[in-house]
Amino acid sequence: MPAPRLELRQVSKTYRNGGRPVPVLYEISLSLEPRSITALVGRSGCGKTTLLNLAGAMDLPTSGAVFIDGLATSSLSDAQLTALRRRRVGFVFQFFQLLPTLTVLENVELPLLLAGNRHASESARERLHWVGLEDKTGSMPYQLSGGQMQRVAIARALVHSPDLVLADEPTGNLDSTSGKHVLDLLYQSAERFGATVLLATHSAEAAAIASRRVHLRDGRIESIE
Repeated sequence: MPAPRLELRQVSKTYRNGGRPVPVLYEISLSLEPRSITALVGRSGCGKTTLLNLAGAMDLPTSGAVFIDGLATSSLSDAQLTALRRRRVGFVFQFFQLLPTLTVLENVELPLLLAGNRHASESARERLHWVGLEDKTGSMPYQLSGGQMQRVAIARALVHSPDLVLADEPTGNLDSTSGKHVLDLLYQSAERFGATVLLATHSAEAAAIASRRVHLRDGRIESIE
């Protein structure tokens, strides 16, 4: 059988605060298949964002291992980790993280430009058309609504057709209508583009788009449904 798109094996994470160890995650084991949507559910501070950072190779586990298509992130050099994130992972954040001095089109182009893609503008326009913002290419982020900014962020996250999409509270700052639109786009990213989506959320509506919900409590998996 092919390797899962994302696999965490007995993953633990401990940070240090003034020399004192602060455990955040304890022996997390989880496997995600291509075209699947998994929701991480739990209270603030339960470890959802840390788990996303480990899944996206933004950080490395203290113990255990994270595998993307069978490749352990801890076996990669810094340059290889950077290349992995740029080419195979898309991130969607609660606070959008758009660069305020770049236009909508330039924000969406950025991941491709950093990866040396020569067709950045064409691909960025295609993704903006998909999220319904092809008429906003020359706009600045401050000229957009919150829902529009999050749709731009999703276009940017998917512009390089990543294998893995990580979304951290993507509807946390949106009204219900905008939030529904964003969730539909995340659902389509799995159905249409074949991405594996891992979604951290407090929202029951957001968790409902997932085929599996992983409940975290105090850094441990409490249940999976």
